[in-house]
Amino acid sequence: MTKTYLELSEEQGSAHKFYEVTIDDANTVSVRFGRIGDSGQSQSSSFATLTEAQAFADKKIKDKQKKGYAVAVQGQGQKRSITRRAVESRPAQIKYSLPIVWRFKTESSAFGVYVDERSCWVGNEKGDVFRLNHTGEVDLHHRLPDGVKCIVADNDWIYIGCDDGNVYDLTGKRPRLSYEIQEKIEIYWLDINDGLLGVSSANGSATVINYEDEEQWSNKQDGTAAWMMRCDDRGKVFCGDSVGIVCYNGPDGRFEWKTPTEGAVLFGWIQNNNIYAATGRNMVQAFSKDGTHLKNYRTDAVVYSCATSPDGAYIFAGDNYSSIYCFDEAGNRLWKLASGCGSALSMQYFNEHLYIVTTDGSIACIDARQESITQAQAGVLPQVKDVKIAATQLSEAMALSDTAIVETAAANATGILVKCIKEGSSLRVKPLSDGYHKDWYVQFPKNLREENAIYIVDDLREATQGGFYRVFGNILKYNQN
Repeated sequence: MTKTYLELSEEQGSAHKFYEVTIDDANTVSVRFGRIGDSGQSQSSSFATLTEAQAFADKKIKDKQKKGYAVAVQGQGQKRSITRRAVESRPAQIKYSLPIVWRFKTESSAFGVYVDERSCWVGNEKGDVFRLNHTGEVDLHHRLPDGVKCIVADNDWIYIGCDDGNVYDLTGKRPRLSYEIQEKIEIYWLDINDGLLGVSSANGSATVINYEDEEQWSNKQDGTAAWMMRCDDRGKVFCGDSVGIVCYNGPDGRFEWKTPTEGAVLFGWIQNNNIYAATGRNMVQAFSKDGTHLKNYRTDAVVYSCATSPDGAYIFAGDNYSSIYCFDEAGNRLWKLASGCGSALSMQYFNEHLYIVTTDGSIACIDARQESITQAQAGVLPQVKDVKIAATQLSEAMALSDTAIVETAAANATGILVKCIKEGSSLRVKPLSDGYHKDWYVQFPKNLREENAIYIVDDLREATQGGFYRVFGNILKYNQN
């Protein structure tokens, strides 16, 4: 048996990913890879002869060495640096609580939430991702390799950003690895628009990664601890850090403006033409997209999260004393009520309901209609539906084993064909089926790309900006025999 162990060498002299190739006496090549400090993922291939097995192993090793991996001694490398937000949640100091319709506890602090007309998503620091319907029933549970930073949507795509530096696409039945963020970036927050991924980091930098999972640009201004990253439909990128908000032009990273905030930015929201920054100085601040300060919405404590109604008529905030606020656009405080389930670390308003995820790991659906709030202020609350799932269901989650596994399509499978080809030193994917621009690239997971392989996908959708396609749904390997 022979074994080759590699680690990814970084500019700073650190390494956080490993890649191990083993050839056993039965001519089987086993590949194990992942983050240093973790057990990683494994896959194996069998060959008729030792020569074939050795050739396959050599190719795998050379491919990784081209990407900066080097032979190393196992056990000496350090695990990727992770910053988890330091939050302190205190009991609410007010008498009355929010009118909660349903609540589900995920068993660990939750930062990720996304709600649309179909589903409610929540992700926690254990790496659990749950999808619930609007009556609070759990219909999907994935267990990702590391804690969930945030959940973001890009049209119909759902992306999960994790502490392991990976961003996973959850639009198919199996999570797919869409973006691998460089080890040198200590991730704080993520956002995505039309395939362009924005990443804000510990040192205050903003980085944009394109649909081919290639860094497009990275810039930094004066601040650190950039907890706000928002990308809008006009290609602007807004990064909020310890001193204020910076605006860049998304496609080329050109600096456009910066404006100070009253206290460090701890969360960011964007709605229509305005940007909202939750700050450590007990307020949410609103700015126009040209950086003009518009309004302050004052709270009684540090603000961990904020959101607005779609028209911007209502502004919501969650503080570190487990309270939720609502303001009108003019800045008047309409109400303040206790959450009943910890401090809100993220939130979203949808269809007259406010959804929060909290320090105690809950996702809660709050009836934000005025009549319900008025009753709550009088101490009259609805019966809360506490969502439960069986312990076996929780322990038997659909764990992410290997995002590089691709099932072979059945003979009668229907879908759209794409092909992986080599252009220079890069593997690219282009449409093969008729009706598509054959010279356009397809956004496609890099760890699935195999030269000359043909795949069948559920759907190909043209990017809003044009010029490339995006895979939507499931990916299967096409049987060419």
